[in-house]
Amino acid sequence: MDVTEPREGSLLSTAMTNGPKVFYEFGPFQVDPAKQVLLRENQPVAITPKVFETLLILVRHSRDVVTKDDLIKGVWPDSFVEESNLSQNIFVLRKTLGDTPEDRRYIATIPGRGYRFVAEVRTVAQNGDDVLISSSFRSQMVVEHPVAVPTLPVPADGLSPKAIRRSGWEVAAVMAVLVGGTILFLSRHRQKQISLGETDSVLLADFTNKTGDPVFDGTLQQGLEIQLKQSPFLSLVSEERIRRTLSMMGQPADARLTREIAREVCERTASAAVLDGSIAKLGSQYVLGLRAKNCRTGEVLADEQAQAARKEDVLNALSEIASKFRARFGESLTTVEKYDTPLAEATTPSLEALKDYSMGVKVGTTGSEEAAEPFFKDAIGIDPKFAMAYAFLGLYYGSSGESALGTENISKAWQLRDRASDYEKFFITAYYDGRATGNQEKAQVTCETWAQAYPRDPIPHAMLAGFIYPAFGKYEEAAEAGEKAIQLNPDFAFGYVNLGHAYLNLGRPAEAEKVLRRASDRKIEAPYLSLLRYDVAFLKDDKAGMEREAALSKGKSGTQDWIFDHAAFVMAYAGHLQEARRMSQRAVDFAQEAGHREKAAVFETRVALREAFFGNAPAAKRSAMEALALAQDREVQFGAAFALALSGDSSQAQALANDLEKNFPEDTAVRFNYMPSVRALLALNHGEPAIATELLQTAVPNELGQPRSAVNGYFGAFYPIYVRGLAYLALHQGTQATGEFQKILDHRGAVIVDPISALAQLQLGRAYALSGNETKAKSAYKDFVILWKDADSDIPILKQAKAEYANLP
Repeated sequence: MDVTEPREGSLLSTAMTNGPKVFYEFGPFQVDPAKQVLLRENQPVAITPKVFETLLILVRHSRDVVTKDDLIKGVWPDSFVEESNLSQNIFVLRKTLGDTPEDRRYIATIPGRGYRFVAEVRTVAQNGDDVLISSSFRSQMVVEHPVAVPTLPVPADGLSPKAIRRSGWEVAAVMAVLVGGTILFLSRHRQKQISLGETDSVLLADFTNKTGDPVFDGTLQQGLEIQLKQSPFLSLVSEERIRRTLSMMGQPADARLTREIAREVCERTASAAVLDGSIAKLGSQYVLGLRAKNCRTGEVLADEQAQAARKEDVLNALSEIASKFRARFGESLTTVEKYDTPLAEATTPSLEALKDYSMGVKVGTTGSEEAAEPFFKDAIGIDPKFAMAYAFLGLYYGSSGESALGTENISKAWQLRDRASDYEKFFITAYYDGRATGNQEKAQVTCETWAQAYPRDPIPHAMLAGFIYPAFGKYEEAAEAGEKAIQLNPDFAFGYVNLGHAYLNLGRPAEAEKVLRRASDRKIEAPYLSLLRYDVAFLKDDKAGMEREAALSKGKSGTQDWIFDHAAFVMAYAGHLQEARRMSQRAVDFAQEAGHREKAAVFETRVALREAFFGNAPAAKRSAMEALALAQDREVQFGAAFALALSGDSSQAQALANDLEKNFPEDTAVRFNYMPSVRALLALNHGEPAIATELLQTAVPNELGQPRSAVNGYFGAFYPIYVRGLAYLALHQGTQATGEFQKILDHRGAVIVDPISALAQLQLGRAYALSGNETKAKSAYKDFVILWKDADSDIPILKQAKAEYANLP
């Protein structure tokens, strides 16, 4: 191999003098042959001339074995030197570049032969604003300058001295292309497809921003993620798994995924490859690069580059690179073309808006959803048509209990869904039907279609498990979907939450406890996991476990107020109503102090329902009106209407029911739970129990389900069954009433924090008494009286129960 440097008068010397400036890039380093300077991230690195010449030869012949003899002749052409001189140069060079005996990222020793430069090297030739970037790699991409000229053949080895001396006319052709302004990206080999298995994932590292413009910080990484997620084939390592791995590495959850950190995360997650990108400014142009590396060997699997003439064109260039990579990873051209909405159309044409959106996503996934909200609002302020920014706001508001705000924002996203990718349209449509219209039948169809189109995505399975299948009482299906979500993303907190609740709804608390242990083993934490642990501890009568969760929740927004609310239920379950009132007030106050009026309204609604069930009509009416003064979303309206109807205020209950029916005609919960329950109560108030049972017929198909009020506010499940039981009691049909109340007692896990879970025992005693079964009636009454043995003595329903128990034969 001829590695000697060209003499004066050679073609290369002439090209270097009169042609473009040529330099080389690898990792964070840049080699400038003209100035004989080595730069690391644009900062000069101290290096001797001979060590520099050694590096230059290796770099120019990257991926080739350079023998020791050739190196010695190239560095010391007119002198006789010992091999030890070369060894010393290699030692110093490795130390300078950061190579270690355990990790040869740059210079590998080939025993008995010589050395090889193993890192990817990009050859950059610049003539004014025109740039030729040649990568000694396996991909090719052509992006033309606005002034288009015919492309001409270029040497496969880029600008290596040997190639140029071998083909002088090719150099002239390259010069002509440069002058014409065409940007060419070359490769040494033909494109090679990267093979991914069904379970292989790809890690997306942070983009390296060499432009100095902060608008690109985090923005391009998020943009690339959005583009790659359009692929039904690719599976990116989830944010949850990245955070967990960073924690195991002793890194903060929001640590930047630099190339070094990303490679370790990639190895620890057993991912197939790591993608890292970069953007640099050359003259007035922007050059984007993206490469895929085998994280175990460091081998570069693919390398794509694109150029943008203006900042405004960067997002389009990024879209082009993403499409190329999807094909390189083995995705069919059919799906690449089908699911390939350009980034500017899938998100926003504004880099500034995309940057705010990117920050919102990052803060929301690594910190607080509440803290992420301002970033999405800023993104919308810049681009009022940014569909996914509205969608994230809708999701975050909804999950925090702000139902009306969640509905408002997801409705806006749905109106703008044409400004989203096909993948994002699935989410927007499913969440819009699940929350805004409440049509769970449509949401189910969307999510099942989504799961088929994107078989490696856990989100549709999580939505099916969390609020769609439970709405219909399909708890076995919910458990299967929850398990599937965990399989696809073992670090997805809501997968465990949904699976745990599915087991509680199925009456299998031991299985729910196993799910919690699985989450704990992976060190996964989330507010709703804490609530699930609290509820499981309650079912086990584990007071220490409940106290532990209460202590851990202190000061945690999104957790402590819900723990206060659940603790209030535990007190009320045993008849300690005064203590329950104080604890509920703490929940309301805590939510209001945090600015969560809708959540505070939900807590106040639960107070109203509890007072109504226990027979305290004035207190129930007062709390219902206080809840409505805080918020009037449909869950609060339903809960208030039910409490008012149960307390005898038929007029206001009827008005609220009419509004619900008018405003939410598609809502599954409104049609099959809220309206039948409230109207049946109103019929009972008018002394028409037979009509009440007829009104409740529409609830039968979904009567064992969890309406949205139960999912979001822990009330409303099995209310049609409870009211039907009351109607049968009014009709003196004890046997039929027994069957209704027994359904509730058989599903304690489904009504765990609702007053009917305690009162069903009393109502069962009344039903047995009506049916003439005195033995079972006494047993049921006794169980209730024992449960409330230390209860507040002034609770109306307790007084009634004691009197009835005493009058049993």
